[in-house]
Amino acid sequence: MLYGKLPIVFLSTLASEKKDSTNSQIATYLLNHLDDIKDIGIQEMAKECSVAMSSISRFCKEIGLNDFNELRELLISIKMNFEQYSSSSKAKNRLEEYSLKVKESITMVEKSIDMQQINALCKEIQKYQQVGIFGLLKAGAVAFNLQSDLLMLGKQTYSHISYKQQLQYISSTNEDDLLIIFSYTGCYFDYPDISTLKNKLKKPQIWLISSKQESYPDFIDHVITFDSKRDQNSHPYQLQFIASLIAQEYARRI
Repeated sequence: MLYGKLPIVFLSTLASEKKDSTNSQIATYLLNHLDDIKDIGIQEMAKECSVAMSSISRFCKEIGLNDFNELRELLISIKMNFEQYSSSSKAKNRLEEYSLKVKESITMVEKSIDMQQINALCKEIQKYQQVGIFGLLKAGAVAFNLQSDLLMLGKQTYSHISYKQQLQYISSTNEDDLLIIFSYTGCYFDYPDISTLKNKLKKPQIWLISSKQESYPDFIDHVITFDSKRDQNSHPYQLQFIASLIAQEYARRI
């Protein structure tokens, strides 16, 4: 996994909640004080966030956690990391090195993507009335972009940045649903809350778009793979390239 569960649930909360909402207020405080609150109790956390203890408990439930204990475990185990591509002291060199890495990542997709699979997915998008497109963090932004492109082409689909809303949608799917999942590392279904839905995931048609992995869950019907370096910086560009490619090929079918 490139990202742990905590940044996923917190950032998706901030993106989907009103700025002055209680949940947004709590998530903002926690993200701003990660180094200071790893051993904090629910009473002290409520005081620091200027909310009632019941609001903290409700916050945990509404962002997809079991309870406050799970939140504490996430706070204790959280590790944030950011990858830099260049150590050059010159801005021009850093620009050139970063641009080169991005171009290389796109070329890797170009040389490894299976266009027959892309067209098969486009056929399924055209066929199904209920289409959900999801991803987490940067992959979630890619899902939104594909949703927007398909809307411009007359195809309405569903997407949501909220981790909890994605869980709720997936749990309600059946044989009439098509799910398109963008997951750079292929681990979208490895997150505990999603993996608990595996029995229900045998019902919808699931297409996973992922860099090449050794194995995938058996409930996934189709996987569109591509070569990658599996790093932080190139993966949004690779996924976005594929999403745009899907939209371009879908446009040829209508």
